Amino acid sequence: MGMNFLVGQSGGPTAVINSSLAGVYETVREMGQSKVYGMQYGIEGLLNGHILDLDEKLSSPLAIELLKRTPSSYLGSCRYKMPAPEENEEVYKKLFDIFAQYEIGAVLYIGGNDSMDTIARLSAYGSRINSSIRFVGVPKTIDNDLVLTDHTPGFGSAAKFIATVMKEIIRDSTVYDLKSVTVAEIMGRHAGWLAAAASLACTEDCEGPDIILLPEVPFQADRFLNEVRRLQDQKPSVIIAASEGVKTADGTYLCDLSGSEAPVDAFGHKAALSGTGRYLADLIHHGLGCKTRAIELSTLQRCASHLASRTDISEAYRVGGAGVLAALEGHTGCMSAICRLSSHPYQYSTELVDVQQVANKEKMVPREWISENGLQLTADFEAYARPLIQGELDPMFVNGVPCHLSQNNL
Repeated sequence: MGMNFLVGQSGGPTAVINSSLAGVYETVREMGQSKVYGMQYGIEGLLNGHILDLDEKLSSPLAIELLKRTPSSYLGSCRYKMPAPEENEEVYKKLFDIFAQYEIGAVLYIGGNDSMDTIARLSAYGSRINSSIRFVGVPKTIDNDLVLTDHTPGFGSAAKFIATVMKEIIRDSTVYDLKSVTVAEIMGRHAGWLAAAASLACTEDCEGPDIILLPEVPFQADRFLNEVRRLQDQKPSVIIAASEGVKTADGTYLCDLSGSEAPVDAFGHKAALSGTGRYLADLIHHGLGCKTRAIELSTLQRCASHLASRTDISEAYRVGGAGVLAALEGHTGCMSAICRLSSHPYQYSTELVDVQQVANKEKMVPREWISENGLQLTADFEAYARPLIQGELDPMFVNGVPCHLSQNNL
């Protein structure tokens, strides 16, 4: 008899998180293991008894192909923070009782920083009670802020969408011969990887955004307005890409200055930072007296599977499979990571890293990849990010729109 696997998805979804699930499922099947179960709504759902037999849902080739093309988290998600065992050991006892009930030999959790914290806590507790269950993290986040991996599945597709939309916004904004400023607000609470991806709109047929604001560079209103004024002397239409997490030197979010302070989630993160683009548009309008527009790309950045990067889909699938192989080899308390071998041509491999060294840490855009004035990205960033947005996987269209996999349609 082979090993029973349990897999969950957690945190914010991406366009390719389900490709990692497909990689987990198919690798378990290819390796001749017994069962693959899925947590509905992550660890929180599992605690409430929500568990699926994935053999009943994903056994057909069509289901797998649709899964790879389906955005968001097929299994559902949560933002549940595991307590420390000394604070509430009953949660751990209940989970390990569920693992025993289903004879689980390995638990894989697909997610970002906070999900890796869950794997770290479960593996540490498992070691303490001498459990033989293996706990492995599979990386996912459009924010690209996980450490010890070259990049994170989900980022490439979000970057491709952002670069594409920015090109389209730039075309639209140059229609009229009048002074205007368009501010596109892009996700990114602490790290500016997604806003930086707007620089990839700069191609032979497009100049790209005129200004890119990142959380890594403190915002200075006077200097910002002076730069916008300088640009307006050269061209009528100015385009700005701004991370939602842009802050002043004292750490105040611009969205808080707009009066839209958001609540925090279970991990102490702001649940939403909406308002940065509106604040900047109002600042420019009042400071320079020109027409302004604020655009929020919002959740479209993470759910636009019709524009997913084929590279991203393939890598997401592979790190899912690598997580399964790690468990079968006896590893626990680890995360499957991406190791870049070459950028030209782009080549990579997977490796295992200590999940304790990943959990609750954040990787920022290196300062040397940001221009000296803090308003653009350098060629080093493009060399890093451009390979990750290459290729497409066409959706399967039915009645004129993409077909997705839900738990009820197959």
